Amino acid sequence: MAVKKDDRPDLVLDDAAGFISFYRNLPQKDSSTIRLFERGDFYSVHGPDAAFVSEAVYRTTTILKYLGKTSNGNGGLASCTLSKTAFRTFLHDALVNRNLRIEIWASDNSRNKSFHLAKQASPGNLQDVEELMLGYRDLNSNPVIIAVKLQVNVEGRLVGVGFANANLRELGVCEFIDNEVFSNLESLVIQLGAKECVLQQDQKKDYDLTKIRETIDRCGIVITEKRAVDFNSRDIAQDLRRLMNGDVNTSVLPQLDLKVASSALAALIRYLNLLSDSTNFGQYQLYQHDLAHFMKLDASAVKALNLMPSPREGANKSMSLFGLLNKCKSSLGTRLLSQWLKQPLMSFSEIQDRHTLVEAFVEHSEVRQIFQEDLLKAKQISGIEDVVRVYQLAIRLPSFVENLEAIIDEKHSDLIKKTYTDPFRGHIVNLDKFQEMVETTIDLEALDNHEFLIKVDFDESLQEIRNRLNDLKSGIEEIHIEVGDVLGMDTTKKLKLEQHMVHNYSLRVTRTDSACLRGKKEYIDLATQKNGVIFTTKKLMSLSKEYEECQRSYKSHQAGLVKEVVEIAASYCPVLEKLAGVIAHLDVIISFAHVSVYAPAPYVRPKMNQRGQEKCVLVEARHPCLEVQDDVSFIPNDVLLERGKSEFLIITGPNMGGKSTYIRLIGVIALMAQVGCFVPCLEAELCIFDCILARVGASDSQLKGVSTFMQEMLETATILKTATSDSLIIIDELGRGTSTTDGFGLAWAISEHIINNIKAFTLFATHFHELTVLANGSPVVKNLHVVAHVGENGESREITLLYKIEEGICDQSFGIHVAEIARFPEKVVKMAKRKANELEDFSGKGMNTRMKCSKEEIEEGSRLMKELLIEWKNSIDLQNMTEEEMLAKFRDVLESDRGKDVMNLAFIKDAIETL
Repeated sequence: MAVKKDDRPDLVLDDAAGFISFYRNLPQKDSSTIRLFERGDFYSVHGPDAAFVSEAVYRTTTILKYLGKTSNGNGGLASCTLSKTAFRTFLHDALVNRNLRIEIWASDNSRNKSFHLAKQASPGNLQDVEELMLGYRDLNSNPVIIAVKLQVNVEGRLVGVGFANANLRELGVCEFIDNEVFSNLESLVIQLGAKECVLQQDQKKDYDLTKIRETIDRCGIVITEKRAVDFNSRDIAQDLRRLMNGDVNTSVLPQLDLKVASSALAALIRYLNLLSDSTNFGQYQLYQHDLAHFMKLDASAVKALNLMPSPREGANKSMSLFGLLNKCKSSLGTRLLSQWLKQPLMSFSEIQDRHTLVEAFVEHSEVRQIFQEDLLKAKQISGIEDVVRVYQLAIRLPSFVENLEAIIDEKHSDLIKKTYTDPFRGHIVNLDKFQEMVETTIDLEALDNHEFLIKVDFDESLQEIRNRLNDLKSGIEEIHIEVGDVLGMDTTKKLKLEQHMVHNYSLRVTRTDSACLRGKKEYIDLATQKNGVIFTTKKLMSLSKEYEECQRSYKSHQAGLVKEVVEIAASYCPVLEKLAGVIAHLDVIISFAHVSVYAPAPYVRPKMNQRGQEKCVLVEARHPCLEVQDDVSFIPNDVLLERGKSEFLIITGPNMGGKSTYIRLIGVIALMAQVGCFVPCLEAELCIFDCILARVGASDSQLKGVSTFMQEMLETATILKTATSDSLIIIDELGRGTSTTDGFGLAWAISEHIINNIKAFTLFATHFHELTVLANGSPVVKNLHVVAHVGENGESREITLLYKIEEGICDQSFGIHVAEIARFPEKVVKMAKRKANELEDFSGKGMNTRMKCSKEEIEEGSRLMKELLIEWKNSIDLQNMTEEEMLAKFRDVLESDRGKDVMNLAFIKDAIETL
């Protein structure tokens, strides 16, 4: 987001001392809030905020200026400025990418030393700055903000959530019982795509409120604290009566029976100040979100499956599942895709319907391509350009229907008709009057010149002004011809009639031909420029002035008529919103079909099993994001998860061999299927999962005081508290953040709990090879391993990773081989191999001798071996004997009666076996 330093306005204050005094007396704010001061054509930032903004915008702090700096260079208030363009760029970055709050202060007087708080914004509340953020609309243009209230009773922890989308004018509630790790709340936050959360102030450090705060924070959401009194639902019915359509009887709304959620919604309405703006009245809709209607995802799963783009993704959009699937042609479709990915379906029939629609467009490529070219964006009408765009969409709707009818066949007919054709036909009827109004009022021919004008003959007064303008233009052109005749100059080549910003209509001759004007007082010289002499006559000046006034009147009258047309068109917004929903749905389905067809190997429609038919079979499954990366030749693998036979898969094998990719691709494919997309397999049969839970790649959070291992345990605790027998669990390398014995113990206990109690389909990638023994005690555990070819090359082994998954156990991790690839020093590698041989032999041979011999046997064997080595040392001459002669002496010592007795000791035998 770097901005050129040259674009910085200069900050010059008449009373710098007065502003500094005012600034330093402002109320304290937290570090996540940035204060900006509006100064007419630019903005200024001061204090610590100035350092932050200068680094974020200009990539340096050297541009900082210091107000009130003394002559000796001490003190002063750090300051920087932002042009309006730089300000808008920073505003978007701060609210959307950095999750910061913004305060905009406006000046109270001309001297700019006193200001008042004019606008506030936060990631979930962009209402005050919507106009300033035009041109920056993206996935977060319609941010959802939530409020959470907790009530602990005999049933458990009752969580009430109110949420709002101020841009879409939507309010919602959700209420549910949650566990001590608040996994249901975490799933709801992800399903809604929330950007900000309003919580009750936690003055007593309540344990449950602290856990809620940690859950919200883990999802990367801004937290705003409000007083407990704000969470009061006493007036909620009255407030909703004003915000919702007047025909709704709010006193009998079923959503208000959710008392805890209603309290949260009341706090949200107060925080957003919805009742202070009369334009909100009668505009909002209220609905209840059903948490169980969608698959639950936790923050770890979203991250593990690379669901949404990250800042590190850069230009390569296909690194995330959203980026890969987003071939949408409208911003409405893009936003709907984002919502669908966070809300995978649980209904068998709804999933089947989406698959059928995708199949229709996969099989009819010509129709798919037509729609990809023609899909337009329907949106709120705020100007005549929007009116024209909606008109252009309206006149295309019949062709939409015609193209859709081309793919109606026995398989797809009813669903295409119900989902698209019938709604489009209804909207054609609803927009018929709109289309007629546009054709009557707007000059459609002027659109070719990118002009948006009202038809002249639409209004009598406008027609009169237009006629007068035409008459004046004719009079001006007559003067042009007359002057040409008098001066004897060709009016097409020599004498030019021009319309200037300053002089309006005037005449021009080249400087070479300007001699013809000398001595002729009837011609008034206006200016001499490089391209010639500009002049006029009294009559031309009079007509030009009248033309300018008349044109001003015409534009004013046009603007008034445009306003009326826009107001009439705006009444169609409810119809357009419904139409936009159909178009967005069509856009996403076509995007799924496009990706399915143009993948390196085409995707297939998965066969979905209903509850009770619990089986997951994937033939030659691929990771959709990895297979499209440059220079990647993806190796497909099969997957079989079957109830009672292979519920718990333990995957062992070399580092970098593909274990993590294998377990993640199963999660990605399951999610894609329940979103409604085809999947990257040769064949696919899937059951419906109620949630995907992941423990993959934990990292520490030093700022929050959470270690790597603690983070790992928190994620695992969520899995154990949340998972059911219908869940999919993905675990990668559990127990690495502590000692080997503790880590293995935890991994074993967690595995047994999942196998015996939860009974969920689970994929467990591990280097604890001892875990594979679980298969001996349970028929539902199955061992898989990543294949690696080991070849001998002299004294070293060459490892070739094949990235294939096969049944059975791999008893080696090849970690030392990875160290060799990383070019560890040779001595370090050899030492590692020695210690590994001492400590690890999965077959049970060569276990540490201390495990097999008593302390007395070890001490006695060590003493006798030492004596034997001393005897050998005394028998050799280091100066005069060769290595072969010294080795022969050593053999003589070992073959003596005393040597044979020592070599037969159990401790010595075990020690030799480990070498």
